[in-house]
Parts: sequence; C-alpha cells; structure tokens
Amino acid sequence: MSLVYAGVLSHAPGITGRAHLVKDTAKRDELYAHFEQQRCEIEATGPDALVVIAAEHFANFFMNNMPAFCIGMAETYEGPIEDPAWLRIERRRIPGAPDLSRRLVREVMQTVDTAYAEEWKFDHGIMVPLHFLTPEYDLPVIPVNINCQGPPLAPLHRAWAFGEALRRACDSVPERIALVGTGGISHWPATPDSGKINEAWDRDFLDRLMRLDRDALLSYTDEETYRDAGQGGFEIRTYIAAAAAAGGPGELQYYTPDLPIFAVACTVARFDIA
Repeated sequence: MSLVYAGVLSHAPGITGRAHLVKDTAKRDELYAHFEQQRCEIEATGPDALVVIAAEHFANFFMNNMPAFCIGMAETYEGPIEDPAWLRIERRRIPGAPDLSRRLVREVMQTVDTAYAEEWKFDHGIMVPLHFLTPEYDLPVIPVNINCQGPPLAPLHRAWAFGEALRRACDSVPERIALVGTGGISHWPATPDSGKINEAWDRDFLDRLMRLDRDALLSYTDEETYRDAGQGGFEIRTYIAAAAAAGGPGELQYYTPDLPIFAVACTVARFDIA
C-alpha cells in the first residue's frame, strides 16, 4: 500500500496574510498547533511525495480552458502567484516529482479523464498548506486541481470517482505518498458576505465526511450548497476526493468558526487508510 497518509485542511489566504490582525491570538495559535501536528503525522509516515488536492482560483486556469481535473507534472513549481507581501509567504520554487506524476496520471486515466500541466504557479490554495506542512519546501509536491470555481462543475460523484482513481494510482507505484485535500467549507470569499460562516452546515458536512457516508456526501446539489454555504462551499469537492482516496473513516482533529478574519471556519482532519 503506497498511500500512507490522507487528510484535509483549510487554505484561506487570511490564515497567513491576516494572521497579524487576529485579536484572539490563542485561538490562532491553537489552529497553528494542529497544522503542526498534521505536519508531524505526515512526516512520520516517511512520504516520498505529497499530493495536494486543491481548488485553483483562476490563477492558471480560466474560462478559456477550465479542466474539471488536472494533475501537475513539472520538475519545479513557483509560488505564490499572488503578492508575497499580501499573503505573507515568500515566493520560492517547490520541487515536483515529474516521473511519479506521469505514472499517476496514466493510472488515473484508466478510469477518470484528467488534464495535466507541466507549468503551474501555485496560488494560496496550495501555498498556505505547504507553508505549514512542508515549511522547508523539501518534500516533492504533486499538485492536483479540481475545478470549484467556474460552472459547470464536475458532479460530486465524479469528484469521488477521481479520489478513488488517485488511490488506485498511488497504490500502483512503489513510492510512499501522502495526500491532503484543501479548501474551505461554507464561505463567501470576495463578496459582501466575506467572513460569514454557516457553522451548522459545516458541522453536518464534516459529520458526513468523518463517517465516510458516501451517499450523504454525494446528495448535496450545487444549488443547495450555493444557498447554504456560498460559492466557496463548492470546494467540498477537494475534501470528498481526499476521503474517497483514503477509503476509511476520519477523525476531526480541529474545527473552529471563531477566526472570522480568515473568512472561513478552519479545519484539520485525518482519515484511516482502508
């Protein structure tokens, strides 16, 4: 079994970019401590590469070419594509794993069509997780994007199938692979409702996710998600894909809606590898 770790975490730009403005610094530091715990858990599995399933924010893909799924195959990646002073993460190059990526892409494509990219500049959706999980940027990264921005979006059952395809691909290679899904749950970024959080909706979704209740997870419609969780709620696809890749129930290690300046409730969780 080559998938050695699977989990999820939040990636909002405010987690680093507005950290200095947080009034409840104890709550912020508690979140950071759980990120550090996740980093240690990943490191303990001895991974050869980290797969990051993220939602890209029109930094590389736009409406002239919006793949439902894309996997990176570059030697190196650069990030953040945003202003480093705004995100408070220094711009740098991140190592890739092109040979491993190519083998994963070939296997994924046996059941799910995916695009690939040999050029990719990371935005906050990947850079914020890497800032905490690979602070030395010395672990090769394989970026994976699910379109959560530009409708029509891939149906949730396709996100699940994509996660299962990633799992089969990971288990087909000898390398040890850690995998995280990163996104937000309910949030309304770049709107007048930015900072709003639907805690009840979040907790219901996380309950379904931790129980790995496939039918319940796939029962959401985009219309319901948009109404109850905002356009940012479409990023549940990254969490669903990570859960499907793991194949086992999860443990919610941290959730807090009490850092609204980050404009999303912050989550850290891990899954059993079935």
